[in-house]
Amino acid sequence: MLEPILIHCPYCGEAIEILVDGSVDSQRYYEDCQVCCRPIDISVSVDEDGDPQVSVATENDG
Repeated sequence: MLEPILIHCPYCGEAIEILVDGSVDSQRYYEDCQVCCRPIDISVSVDEDGDPQVSVATENDG
């Protein structure tokens, strides 16, 4: 099931909403910022309660 999560772009700082699949234990992918169009390195893991935990980084920091 896809769940909307609010993140902040590591480049421009704007808040953007992404959809995260909470049924997958861990995932990593790139998604372009909807505001500045730069690639965001997104890592998702699921905690013990089943809630997705999201971390973001620039393309070069990941």
